[in-house]
This record gives sequence, structure tokens and C-alpha cells, in this order.
Amino acid sequence: MTSNSDFNEINEAKACMDNIYDQADPRPYFRELKKLGYAIPNEAKPVFQRLIDHLQQRQEGAVKLLDLGCSYGVNSAILKHDLSMSELYQHWGQKRTTDETPKENVEYHKRFFANLDGPETIEVIGLDVAENAVSFAEDIGLLDKGLTCNLEAQPVPASAEEELAAVDLVTSTGCVGYITEKSFDHLLPTITRGRQPWIANFVLRMFPFDTIEESLSRFGYVTEKYEGQTYVQRDFASTEERDQVLARLSDEGIDATGKEADGELLAEFYLSRPEKEAAELPIERLFAA
Repeated sequence: MTSNSDFNEINEAKACMDNIYDQADPRPYFRELKKLGYAIPNEAKPVFQRLIDHLQQRQEGAVKLLDLGCSYGVNSAILKHDLSMSELYQHWGQKRTTDETPKENVEYHKRFFANLDGPETIEVIGLDVAENAVSFAEDIGLLDKGLTCNLEAQPVPASAEEELAAVDLVTSTGCVGYITEKSFDHLLPTITRGRQPWIANFVLRMFPFDTIEESLSRFGYVTEKYEGQTYVQRDFASTEERDQVLARLSDEGIDATGKEADGELLAEFYLSRPEKEAAELPIERLFAA
């Protein structure tokens, strides 16, 4: 079983981007992501769309999605406006006037996304510790609601409990490792007050999922891994990062041949659902063509 100290040790293998993750202007962050070929939102898009379509068929109204580690609302932009990472990189890479005020910057991006067509079938709540990133995503309309809190250290804020209790789908595309079972232990009592939402996590292969899976099981969830499938997170930031990650994978008994050894961080997909729903529609059938 993996402990929090284990997660901290494993995380040290990854390149740190804390200095650009929480700025008022997202452009430095996206420039760095582009350099690294950051691709996981693209990889996750068809998976999330399949889940959203299935959930939409069984209910009226929009599917309410909680995106953990939402940063500047990347997953929301891709799902709500049918965008790709390439299109987002192009948008965030535009050169703007240096004398532009923060308010003018927000208004420009707000108009851009407001003018895009998009499905009216989802509402997105974003949760992250990065206050500036969440506020920006909320201000420009990518998030219907933004929440800033550290679930590793504190419970769900009372002011957010009612809204989170109505969530249909919880997603993450890279925050497991930064968050552990502590976050899920704080989150699960709130989101399972009504119906139990589906919980969809893309997890880097070097991060064990066992402790989070155990927390989920205490709330009646069955977790399935989409066996045989891997998803590109991004390129390695340096030779040092590559060597450290490969060493960590080896320590975990995971063969990186033909995978991370070829130069990219890879994730796997875990879907957690109530036991009855998982039994009625196993993950292989859910994603069958």
C-alpha cells in the first residue's frame, strides 16, 4: 500500500512547474506546456466524451462535471468548446500588447470563448489550489464555478457542499500524485450525498492508485482500469527527469520498454463507479466501438 510519503518521494522525480502554475496570466504556463508536448487533455477528451454521452442518456439537464486540478480550465475548454490542445496553444500563444491591463486581458479571452460554439450538455466546476488560475478560468467563462481549496489539508468548504453534492462526473488528468487518498477522503462524503457520481482519473503509471481505490471502495465504488491502454501526458522535461522516472518505474516493477523509455510520460485510465453500475456495464463494454 502506498503512503503519502511514498507519493512525495515519487513526485520528486517530476519536473516542477510551480513557478508558472498560478499566475494571473496563463500564457507563460501554456508556452511551457507546448514545449513539453503536453497532450493529456487531448488524449482524455474522447474518454470523457463517452462518459458524458452515457450519463446524458440517463438524465435530463446538463451533466455536472467536477474537474480536479483544473488549473486554467483546460479540460473545460476542450470539452465545452470542442477544442484541441493545438488550438489552445495557438490561442494562448498570440502576442498581445504589453500595455494591456489585466482586465482587458480577461475581457479579450472571455469574448473569444463566448463566441465559440459548444455543447450545452455540461456544466464544469473546477477545483484547484491555484487561486489565480481558478479565478482566471472562472472570469473568462471556462468554469461555471471555481473552487480554491487544498483537500489534502482541509475538508470541503461548507459553502460548496450543496453544489458538489449534485455532481455527476468527477475527472482528473494529472493531479493524482499531487493529491492522495486524503483529498478523496475529504471529497467523498460530500459528493455521495445524492447520487454517486462516476469518478474518472488519468494517472501517471509511476503513481500507484491503490490507496485511492481503497478510499473509493469504502463508499461503495468499484474501480476498473482500462487494461492495455496508455495515454501520453507529455514529453520528459530533461534527461534527469527521464532517468528518475524510469528508475521509479523499475522500483515499482513496471516495465517501461517501448513506453516511457521512448521519451514520454504515460498515464493509465481508472474509472470508479457504484458496484451495481460497474457490474451492469463493465468498462470494456462501455468503451466498445
